[in-house]
Amino acid sequence: MNPIQQRLHRRTFLERSATGMGAVALASLLGREAAAGLEVPLPQAVAKAKRVIWMFQSGAPSQMDLFDYKPRLQEFHKQELPDSIRMGQRLTGMTSGQKNFPIAASKFKFAQHGQSGMWFSEMLPHTAKIADDICLIRSMHTEAINHDPAITFIQTGSQQPGRPSFGAWVDYGLGTTNEDLPAFVVMISKSNTKGQGLLARLWGSGFLPSQHQGVKLRGVGDPVLYLSDPQGIDREGRREMLDGLAQLNALQLAEVGDPEIQARIAQYELAFRMQTSVPELMDLSQETAQTFEMYGDDSRKPGTYAANCLLARRLVERGVRFIQLYHRDWDHHGGLPDRMVQQCKETDQASAALVMDLKQRGLLDDTLVVWGGEFGRTVYCQGAITDTSYGRDHHPRCFSLWMAGGGIKPGTVHGETDDYSYNIVRDPVHVHDLQATILHQLGVDHTRLTYRFQGRDFRLTDVHGNVVRSILS
Repeated sequence: MNPIQQRLHRRTFLERSATGMGAVALASLLGREAAAGLEVPLPQAVAKAKRVIWMFQSGAPSQMDLFDYKPRLQEFHKQELPDSIRMGQRLTGMTSGQKNFPIAASKFKFAQHGQSGMWFSEMLPHTAKIADDICLIRSMHTEAINHDPAITFIQTGSQQPGRPSFGAWVDYGLGTTNEDLPAFVVMISKSNTKGQGLLARLWGSGFLPSQHQGVKLRGVGDPVLYLSDPQGIDREGRREMLDGLAQLNALQLAEVGDPEIQARIAQYELAFRMQTSVPELMDLSQETAQTFEMYGDDSRKPGTYAANCLLARRLVERGVRFIQLYHRDWDHHGGLPDRMVQQCKETDQASAALVMDLKQRGLLDDTLVVWGGEFGRTVYCQGAITDTSYGRDHHPRCFSLWMAGGGIKPGTVHGETDDYSYNIVRDPVHVHDLQATILHQLGVDHTRLTYRFQGRDFRLTDVHGNVVRSILS
């Protein structure tokens, strides 16, 4: 049935259902998706994962300084990058005026870890401890060379704004397993530096019904804006107000049949339930000292990356479907070694702790964890190289990303780049392939998760994407 037919059938039903109040009754009987009149696509394959935690490192971490060990770069240090390697790659406006492209070898030492012998930079001592739990993909590549289109692409499947975000697609496709919390939650960590800006459309619903957009939890003040009752309004008064508002909305819905009114009814009810569920979620008083020690001292400080990782585990325990963490300031065009030290200090321990915590609680098997940014960094230096510092420009041709749990093969490395970490030489993984693989692990065929809009069936992966089956257990 197309959307017009769906609206006509819903309108007929509502008109025959006690002036539209059937929509409100359905909210408690069938869940908020059904109450909103949505056709929720069911899983189309055996799901290995029930939920996703995406630890997005905004700004693009340097792959050859963290994951992609290239020992020959030491002998190439300060030499000109060969034309045969660069092959006329288009440049950003930040290096387009450079006449020379000197190679900058990583300042950091690498070592092998775990039974898998996976290579890690000395800047990731905690991630190195989970080497046998993760799959490291060294052959990711994308089409965008600047931050906004690249982040938009990996989060929505398109470089152009306006498409639904990954979490919105998952919410639309699979629905929720906790009626008292959003199915899609977003947290942005505070950092000592600002980094690239993040726009709300990155977790928006695009042309999907608006109830599928991510709900952002804040680290300061009320976790959700306007969640607390206004001064002078008690919970009973709030309930009466919402009941009256629901009746008005139901009358308008019966009159005009706009599905956004249905979404509004469902979201008002969710917000009311969140007045109880969110404070309980944010209360860390029952967490043990050992848990805080595992995640690091920052986990006691609301809004930090470590605290958000701990909250991600608590959200998993409460059945939240898609959890998006954003950490900014990986955009190291200059002063990379010093800035990398700070970033890894803020993120390394908590990222590894989240995987270990999920594993010890029996949650990792059906939780898919993803860590990575929007593209990689160039092997050549942006500007001049000094003995202690260098910077790197944007590099879409290859970057590294790791995954854990949710049916992903642990202790494996997928893909390979050349001696310069510049071009992929084996097993490339496109952004659409990554998206297809995550959906597959959730039990969804990415070619069938579609939504008709403006006369066309859209999907997250557009008309591309293949499941990377070699990384599946």
